[in-house]
Amino acid sequence: MRILVFQHVPVEHPGAFCRLWRESGDEWCTVELDAGQVIPDLNDFDLLVAMGGPMDVWQEDLYPWLGPEKAAIRHWVKDLGRPFLGVCLGHQLLAVALGGVVRLMDQQEIGLGEVTLTEAGGQDPLFAGFAAPVETFQWHGAEISQLPDGAEVLAMNSSCPVQAFRYGPHAYGLQYHVEITASTVAEWSNIPEYRAGLERVLGPGATTRLSELVAHRLPSFAASARRLNDNISAVVMAAHSASPLKDKRLSA
Repeated sequence: MRILVFQHVPVEHPGAFCRLWRESGDEWCTVELDAGQVIPDLNDFDLLVAMGGPMDVWQEDLYPWLGPEKAAIRHWVKDLGRPFLGVCLGHQLLAVALGGVVRLMDQQEIGLGEVTLTEAGGQDPLFAGFAAPVETFQWHGAEISQLPDGAEVLAMNSSCPVQAFRYGPHAYGLQYHVEITASTVAEWSNIPEYRAGLERVLGPGATTRLSELVAHRLPSFAASARRLNDNISAVVMAAHSASPLKDKRLSA
């Protein structure tokens, strides 16, 4: 695959996916939007992945690149009809780009948690092989309050009713994080907005405690990342096989 990654802050990168993509011989191009990097020609890619970030989807006055990013996501999903995976902020951007609504939560969701697959989620290829409930890592203060027309909820919990959704045949958003590595908590805690939220929800010294909890769960998170990556790769291959405009991008 050729993968285009939209990144919004240097420390929120594809994480565990990078090793999996490297093992599979996939190529990826990261566009650091917050650094002013330009979105390339979308036609050159098979999968678009949008990562997380401390900004909110409505803050275009502070982050002007959010507007072009939403337009690119909308074009990718609606016009090109290619597979998309959004994580956290990327999940919310997918929703608003297609007409949904995102709002601040009453209480941030940070730390380890679980989500339940809906009936649709249990049948969706993205979650093939996942046992319910799904263990997750959460770090967000906004949520989708209204899905785009035609979207379907795939996973939920009591804190956030849209933990995963699909729009069309293969555009997916995940509110939780699947890309966790051993350095994730320490790296993200260096972002002032993230540290403030972490200590507000989990108390002083939360960075150390959460890092220790994550360390014990890393093998499980790594297995989940591999399974999800295998599943999204299968989705991309199926979409490519079904496309009337097939080219040679995936033929190698």
